[in-house]
Amino acid sequence: MSKVRSGNILLDVDLVLSKMKLKDKMTVADFGCGTTGFFVFPVAKSVGKNGKVYAVDILKIALENIKKKARHENLLSVQVVWSDLEIFGATEIEAGSVDVGLLINTLYLSSRKNEILRETTRTLKKGARIIVIDWKDVAIPFGPQPEERIDKDALIEMSKKNSLSLEEEFSAGEYHFGLIFTKI
Repeated sequence: MSKVRSGNILLDVDLVLSKMKLKDKMTVADFGCGTTGFFVFPVAKSVGKNGKVYAVDILKIALENIKKKARHENLLSVQVVWSDLEIFGATEIEAGSVDVGLLINTLYLSSRKNEILRETTRTLKKGARIIVIDWKDVAIPFGPQPEERIDKDALIEMSKKNSLSLEEEFSAGEYHFGLIFTKI
């Protein structure tokens, strides 16, 4: 099992990638991709040169780093998109155009979780999938404070209000839960 340690974050990367069910020519958006765009690059290789990967973040320096790395690795399918995910319609990705959306360790960063979920869902095609991974409610000396973490059951309820249906629940690692939703 491959794992990534970024600070104190520990995820089962191979499992997460397999849950995406990526194919050639797909369009994927990593919402809150972060400075390293950790999932952006393996996803870009999986969807091929005819696919598209949107690396979305509010930090311009993160997007600049990803753009440089994509150019260096000749991954022309990677497109960086600056956005404030808390604002509906702010992300310059066409509504109903994304096959797979990723919200990996993103929701805990905001008090406006529903707005982020709503904006992410806007970009998904009908029948598309969104993979949400966030911190489990377990006592650990690192990671976000317990009050910052999103309650998994509350997220499932929130998803229903955003035209999402729970497809699967999984453990994304010792400290993270994973949920896969389908846009209905």
